[in-house]
Amino acid sequence: MRLAFFGDIVGKSGRAAYLDNLADMRERLRADLVVVNGENAAGGFGITEEIYRALRDAGSDVVTLGNHSWDQREALTFIAREPALLRPANYPAGTPGNGAGLFAAAHGAQVLVMNVMGRVMMDPLDDPFAAVERELSACPMGEACDACIIDMHAEATSEKMAMGHFADSRVSLVVGTHTHVPTSDHHIMPGGTAYMSDAGMCGCYDSVIGMDKEEPLKRFLTKVPQGRFSPAEGPATISGVLVETDDATGLALQIAPIRVGG
Repeated sequence: MRLAFFGDIVGKSGRAAYLDNLADMRERLRADLVVVNGENAAGGFGITEEIYRALRDAGSDVVTLGNHSWDQREALTFIAREPALLRPANYPAGTPGNGAGLFAAAHGAQVLVMNVMGRVMMDPLDDPFAAVERELSACPMGEACDACIIDMHAEATSEKMAMGHFADSRVSLVVGTHTHVPTSDHHIMPGGTAYMSDAGMCGCYDSVIGMDKEEPLKRFLTKVPQGRFSPAEGPATISGVLVETDDATGLALQIAPIRVGG
């Protein structure tokens, strides 16, 4: 099975590039399942129902979120009726929506996808490792699902790497999101789990992590906010990762970065 994961979509530029190219990428990559992080898709902050529907209609099987999950308040409402929109599984009990789900890939294979958020230099949510353990115990790969993807939305590479080792041999892919910078450490861990510290973003890289560079530069130089952050509007690069799994075990056979444009 071939699993494609795309990093955080940032603003209109990233959204347009992803939507315009997804059908061609899916065919070219022969992807059986596509997951994309959409937490910055609405003007760089959160996601709306209209944008979520566009991502799904274009061919995204699952959309994950992160620390900007609720920046668009409507997400608190529509996430309850959209099982393919995942917020971090380690939000407190009672938070709207789900943090994991079982999704049908091409040819009927079942893929467990989960979204968790780190706690180092992030909001202090529940333990992400305990959340992953809970989901894997309820739906172990090789028994209740054919493959498994973890979107580890975190700031610290150490925490992401620790999650990779924690889940090694039990999932197909652990991939980091949030920092918007694609890393070159894609590899297969000793137990057979594919790993990448950050998939990068789908957005304009002539920016500061996807945002127009003028305001971030002013804040770094003067320490005084002088305006709002807004997504950069230049040509976007699509970044992600492709993993091929063993149909018998769900473990990774190959991993490679995805780069389109820019």
